[in-house]
Amino acid sequence: MRTLFTRFSPIITFLMLLLLASCGSQSPTTSSGQLIVRLGYFPNLTHAVALVGVERGTFQQALGSNVKLETKTFNAGPALIEALFAGAIDIGYVGPNPAINGYVQSHGEALRIIAGASSGGVLFVVRPGAHIQSPKDLANKKFADPQLGGTQDVALRYYLQQNGLKAADKGGNVQIIPTDNATILTLFKAGKIDGAWVPEPWATRLIVEGKGKVFLDERSLWPGGKFVTTNVVVRKAFLDQHPDLVNKFLQAHVDTIEYIMGNPESAKSIVNQEIKLITGKAMTSKELDLAYNNLDITYDPLSDTLLQSADRAFSLGFLGSSKPDLSGIYNLGPLNQVLSSKGLATVAGP
Repeated sequence: MRTLFTRFSPIITFLMLLLLASCGSQSPTTSSGQLIVRLGYFPNLTHAVALVGVERGTFQQALGSNVKLETKTFNAGPALIEALFAGAIDIGYVGPNPAINGYVQSHGEALRIIAGASSGGVLFVVRPGAHIQSPKDLANKKFADPQLGGTQDVALRYYLQQNGLKAADKGGNVQIIPTDNATILTLFKAGKIDGAWVPEPWATRLIVEGKGKVFLDERSLWPGGKFVTTNVVVRKAFLDQHPDLVNKFLQAHVDTIEYIMGNPESAKSIVNQEIKLITGKAMTSKELDLAYNNLDITYDPLSDTLLQSADRAFSLGFLGSSKPDLSGIYNLGPLNQVLSSKGLATVAGP
């Protein structure tokens, strides 16, 4: 399978678009008449805004009493985009590459990026016993990332390409195993993989619990050490039907970022509590402090870095035979309205 999306035939793509249209025709309601808004995100530090906003009730409060917020968690971006395609979520926190794939394969009909949420927070961690000192040592090794076609999967494959290597599924000698983050930690500790390209907190857990070492901090590959890790996307049909609710959600999104920045210790505690609730295990204080040093929380979507991610995915063959037009993937007007109302600097699109 090349990606989650690119193997769709034209007929399947057409049927998918019909499904998108039908899903967008009417938002569900509760038996008492409340509109249901579905939010998707991951139990990762890079999704701290979602974790904190849900736990503190900030999103629900902003949406109002006539709305019921329902949440669903995912392991990685492609699965979240599938749920968005199916109309199972309305708003989601997701990495750049799945958002790009969803936009391209739906011909711009599925989604819009409406805000940023995090930058950085991704490491390539290896086992000391794998004896990896330089890129050439990656040959004939076995690595993992969260999901085929996801942001970390594209980053790992592009790094291999830049160093003259290829994944085994493309005729090379580096085996890549896409699997969920908890399983990656288990495989790493058992010595069944040589390393993993993963987001926080899983990268730090590989270091502390798995005795791994950092081979590469992805920030070192980007100008200024800044690159988008998590965006906020909205189902386009939902945005068209409920622009007022999207504005309210973005107000809560920015409020939550301000809370995180102003109350770092409290925010870390909330994030850890939510990760434990979802995954069954909290991070130690050491892990939490180490991991937080590896990322930044920001509402800036860092659009230039998303376009670079798209170029990298295209060079790997993920986005078809012609370079896609992403000129309409952003709708940052509502975010900038919120920022202006709070006296904050606005953000720019591509």
